[in-house]
Amino acid sequence: MTIPRLPGYEVAPWELRWRWLDLDALRRTESTFALSNGHIGFRGSFEEGEPRGLPGTYLNGFYERRPLPYAEAGYGYPEDGQTVVNVTDGKIIRLLVEDEPVDMRYGSAPHHERVLDFRSGTLRRSTEWISPTGRRVRITSERLVSFTQRAIAAIHYEVEPLDGQAQLVVQSELQANEPIERDVDDPRVAAVLEGALISDFSVGEGSVAVLGHHTRRSGLRMAAAMDHEVDAPGPVWTENRTEDDLARLTAAAEVPQGQKLRLTKYVAYGWSSQRSPQALRAQVEAALAGARQSGWQGLLDEQRAYLDDFWEAADVEIDGDAELQQAVRFALFHVLQAGARGESRAIPAKGLTGPGYDGHAFWDTESFVLPLLTYTVPDAARNALQWRHSTLDKARTRAAQLGQAGAAFPWRSINGDECSSYWPAGTAAFHINADVADATARYLAATGDADFEASAGLELLVETARLWTSLGHHDAHGRFRIDGVTGPDEYTAVVDNNVYTNLMAQRNLHEAADHCERHPELAGELGVDDEETARWRDAADRVVVPYDDALEVHAQSEGFTKHAHWDFANTPREDYPLLLHYPYFDLYRKQVVKQADLVLAMFLRGDAFTPEEKARNVAYYEALTVRDSSLSSSVQAVLNAEVGHLGLAYDYFAEAALADLHDIYQNVRQGLHIAALAGAWIAAVAGFGGMRDHGGELSFAPRLPPALSRISFRMCFAGSRICVTIHRDEATYALRHGEPVQTSHHGTPILLNQGRPITMPIPPPPENPTPRQPAGRAPAPRRIRPIPGG
Repeated sequence: MTIPRLPGYEVAPWELRWRWLDLDALRRTESTFALSNGHIGFRGSFEEGEPRGLPGTYLNGFYERRPLPYAEAGYGYPEDGQTVVNVTDGKIIRLLVEDEPVDMRYGSAPHHERVLDFRSGTLRRSTEWISPTGRRVRITSERLVSFTQRAIAAIHYEVEPLDGQAQLVVQSELQANEPIERDVDDPRVAAVLEGALISDFSVGEGSVAVLGHHTRRSGLRMAAAMDHEVDAPGPVWTENRTEDDLARLTAAAEVPQGQKLRLTKYVAYGWSSQRSPQALRAQVEAALAGARQSGWQGLLDEQRAYLDDFWEAADVEIDGDAELQQAVRFALFHVLQAGARGESRAIPAKGLTGPGYDGHAFWDTESFVLPLLTYTVPDAARNALQWRHSTLDKARTRAAQLGQAGAAFPWRSINGDECSSYWPAGTAAFHINADVADATARYLAATGDADFEASAGLELLVETARLWTSLGHHDAHGRFRIDGVTGPDEYTAVVDNNVYTNLMAQRNLHEAADHCERHPELAGELGVDDEETARWRDAADRVVVPYDDALEVHAQSEGFTKHAHWDFANTPREDYPLLLHYPYFDLYRKQVVKQADLVLAMFLRGDAFTPEEKARNVAYYEALTVRDSSLSSSVQAVLNAEVGHLGLAYDYFAEAALADLHDIYQNVRQGLHIAALAGAWIAAVAGFGGMRDHGGELSFAPRLPPALSRISFRMCFAGSRICVTIHRDEATYALRHGEPVQTSHHGTPILLNQGRPITMPIPPPPENPTPRQPAGRAPAPRRIRPIPGG
């Protein structure tokens, strides 16, 4: 798989900078330069409103319903889809210079740069623009979406004439129902909603304006409000006008050369399924008052303080590859933005950076994003699990509809209802239940959060366990089978005894039984008795794990290794991803793997495999996996590192970290791949750091790839903060804050105490034959590029 080198981004350790104007790149950079706090999302479009690639302002959980069409309906098919709504745009600040609108499609921009700063949490922009008639101005702006004031975003915008006095007019807007075009036929792309917002009210007075809207079918209401501070060297004329879908504050001033017109814009958002328009108006006006009280500088200071604490707990340092260092911090920053203040909402696959996948959340959250958040921002992980718990009634209803006990969580959703219309890769992917349980158990073991266990965690474990004993059955030999399911590999659907599903269900059943036995009173309130926990343990102990004795590898699912092999040699490069060029019927009956499945099982359930089995399985499945999903490369990095293929693991690490910066999957215009970005952290920490948490016990087995001289990462565990620093021949473990932590290094127990770092030698890696990938699907060899001036 080749990684195209796209122009524009400069390499720097703590920022993403694009130094020239490239209108063709707008859709990509609007995603990479997006700002979010998990509640509000702003795509990185220009303040002037146009030109733009794909407009996007999102509120987490705010969606519209749409009917799902079926050529032939069937019982249990979801009736409605859900699509994230592009809500009222508060980023717009139009600018006119002596009656000429500033539009980067006209005139010229001899200087233009944008900087996403990972430490300040802001997007800065500086542009020198020459109008078609030759007038020159410098535009600078900085924007943020606040981590500390959840409902608030703000923009500081300055204009300076460069060739004499100029009349400057700024028009700060709230604009609803922006037109959006759909330009491709791709299932990963969002459905387009036209006129999704219906006006409830519009009011404006002084420097404040508020617009209220609701959706036609989902019945959700929202309000957006803006307030302003305007500063100019002389008199400023202002006007405030509102209509149903537009509020506009206009400010005009004569500004001498060398002086500036400054506008600070505060924007507040709120939404609800129950509150009245009046209550939402009051909410956003109150949020604006709080932002005005803090002021622009106060918001900046709060943002930096929040991020200082985050980087202290989560930073990953890499010596030897400057671009990869930047990419990993870019990844960490965007995963934080996706989950920091989502609170009672899901973490969508694209975060709030674009409308891809209709804004839905998948199992990606629990299996990729939550491990990162659990060990860096545990409160955000708890909030994401709390959202799952809040949808339990819907999941129980779905399970009953499918004739099952317990809860059946949706394959894709915004509000907890299933909205995937494709059964084999949707409803049949019951492993989502085990993924939710796995994330719950991991969070409880890493934090010891007794309150969450009592209020939500135990119930999540119980209801997911109940599904497995209902869905599976004991065969004539007493083995526990789970038939007719789809594992993580969506090119192999509706199969019997998928290894990933069965082993994850096994852990789910054991964890539910363990937690119920530790808390019998809570378990009793959920209707769990000793007989039920005994059934869980019996099913777990007898679960079928397919193994091909002739090949000496685990079959991904029963019979998988007997299928015909896909003809990789005669598959044109342009026919990837295969799902867009071949019928699922053909994919389902061949040995071809979309993304890590059995390999993912060896990561999350590595305690169920021997080192020799892992090495053989990695070699076998490397030759079948085409990585048509962004979820695969990070997992392949982890397992290749474990079995000794450190150079190959490094190539996969780079592929995961650079997925969006290099637009590897050619769809970053629809938003970032949040799980792939989380996977960059997984590749560093679990791959080269060898971090595992089987059975709730933290352990490390670090090894560096040849190209790097050092990796250092920080993480949280049991309320303490630790730092692991890996060199070529040794690793150092340090407790930076908190109570002592018990862990291990390559199997040797160590106890970390504050002020007493421990350095341990790193043993040589295991030696195994280098695996081969399908023709044309090997990861691009990572070649470190020299950094100009570095």
